[in-house]
Amino acid sequence: MDTYLSPSRFIDSDHPAVVEFAEKHRGPSADLSDQAVSLYYAVREAIRYNPYTFSRDPETLTASYALTTRQSYCVPKATLLAACARHCGIPARIGLADVRNHLSTPRLIALLKSDVFAMHGYTELYLRGRWVKATPAFNQQLCELFDVPPLEFDGINDSVFHAFNRQGQRSMEYVVDHGQFSDVPEDFFFAHIRQCYPHLFTEDMPTLLGDLQTDLSRA
Repeated sequence: MDTYLSPSRFIDSDHPAVVEFAEKHRGPSADLSDQAVSLYYAVREAIRYNPYTFSRDPETLTASYALTTRQSYCVPKATLLAACARHCGIPARIGLADVRNHLSTPRLIALLKSDVFAMHGYTELYLRGRWVKATPAFNQQLCELFDVPPLEFDGINDSVFHAFNRQGQRSMEYVVDHGQFSDVPEDFFFAHIRQCYPHLFTEDMPTLLGDLQTDLSRA
């Protein structure tokens, strides 16, 4: 388990900001499962989900970067939870999957030219003798906006996206499971993103993403 307990490039569990956040939010219990649950909710709510923060800069995938910006998408939030867990002595790794978002906004579909989120990131934590999935991506406010119950995590059962919202409409559908990794596999990650969304790798896309973030902040 040493690999899943040690700092790595993106799961930078030894970064001072990550250490401070983990110590603040691990809770008073000595039980690692209780600490994992406490960290899950802290990451879910402290870092606002914003898909328009995607960047081709690999440094934006780090746990410490998510803490710096306080808004991010699923992969950096997953690395942050993994980093906090590792600091607390909980083995952690990253899972990647392609998911279809049936409730995606027209703005996001127009940007991606697809309703599939390629390389969705989640965390796996080793608790009580087995790996458990934890998905801290969507904060409660966002879930309320789309009428989807916020994902809960109890340290025992997998926490994965709901297939339906409260109205019975299709919500998230897992399409491809890419597996689990000791750190974000940078080359594979960006190669698959480029294959799915080649237009995101043109010169004008960073400007468009920045404009979209500005529009959202004014909304």
